[in-house]
Amino acid sequence: MTINAHTHVSDARWTQLLDDAISGEGVECHFQPIIDLDHRVVVGYEALARFTHPEAGGMSPDVWFARARARGLQAELEAAVLRIALRQRAVLPKDCFLAVNVEPDSLRHTKVRDVFDSERDLTGLVVEITEHSAWEWVDLEPSINYIRSKGALIAVDDAGAGYSGLQQILELRPSILKLDRAIVHGIATDEAKVALVEMIGLFASRVDAWVIAEGIETLADAKRLADMRVPLAQGFLFARPQADFGDLDQGIAEQLAAFADQTGDTLHRLIETVPTIRVEESASHAWSHMDSQWVVVVDGDQRPHGLVNPAAAIAGELISTLTVNVNTTPAEVAQRISTSRSEPGPPVLVTDDYGALLGIVTIRRLLGKLSSLAG
Repeated sequence: MTINAHTHVSDARWTQLLDDAISGEGVECHFQPIIDLDHRVVVGYEALARFTHPEAGGMSPDVWFARARARGLQAELEAAVLRIALRQRAVLPKDCFLAVNVEPDSLRHTKVRDVFDSERDLTGLVVEITEHSAWEWVDLEPSINYIRSKGALIAVDDAGAGYSGLQQILELRPSILKLDRAIVHGIATDEAKVALVEMIGLFASRVDAWVIAEGIETLADAKRLADMRVPLAQGFLFARPQADFGDLDQGIAEQLAAFADQTGDTLHRLIETVPTIRVEESASHAWSHMDSQWVVVVDGDQRPHGLVNPAAAIAGELISTLTVNVNTTPAEVAQRISTSRSEPGPPVLVTDDYGALLGIVTIRRLLGKLSSLAG
């Protein structure tokens, strides 16, 4: 009988399922590419556990590991997954690294140590320290030093969340900091998240570490991270985990390449895309189908007439704002805003050479760009 994720599995049966998984039955690894944002190529893969036992195959890996943790079998299960992942190093694409996840407590366990012992050389392996419990450096140091001595690199998973404070990161001295997906999601329009990522990036550069932004699902977030010079990225936008070593989605690669080609001190890299409605449409009706703070009203040639936000839509009003060409510099836009009769507030509308809408630039993002130029 097949049992899905919402069906109860007895405790006794879970014990048997975990024993089977620890022996390697119904366990496999899928691999998600890690992308060099600057060059749009795959530079590594993260190995992710997948459980296919017919009686609990619908349950997520988090459920399996939680059940193992509750029974004191977490390290044994991690060792089984680790062993399966390391077998694939023989067919790993050239010049790519393989990242694996290990809990701090498991890293010190003899079963995990045995897996690392079975490998003569760990060069090209990145061990991501995941965090479901607190850890102390004095306990972890011997194990970290051991796998480093065999060539492995250390990464801190979910940097900016979890238990690893700055002191622990300083003690660990990882080669890679993986940004927590909650920080990455929506960064295209969240300047506070931008500031936090910039701070982490500065710290990483000072301790000679790389930054990986994980959990990227939108092109807008990827572009913002590329513009911030975050070097590495991972997420469903680029590719989903699969049983073999897949490549970057070529359509996304082409769009990122076009973005990278936008050079010069202009508005190209600051643009955010927003929904539009036609002049003849009812703003209040259209708003109910849109998930955006701003909507631009355009004519049949996509020339902007103004902005609406929820309040303006209800009132049936059009918000007028500055419209500029995409080749205008941020400084020129700031100068025009400063001499405008109205107080700055709404985003600036950006058009191409034919007057068609390309998107908006918020005042906050404009100020951020100007401050970076001044620095």
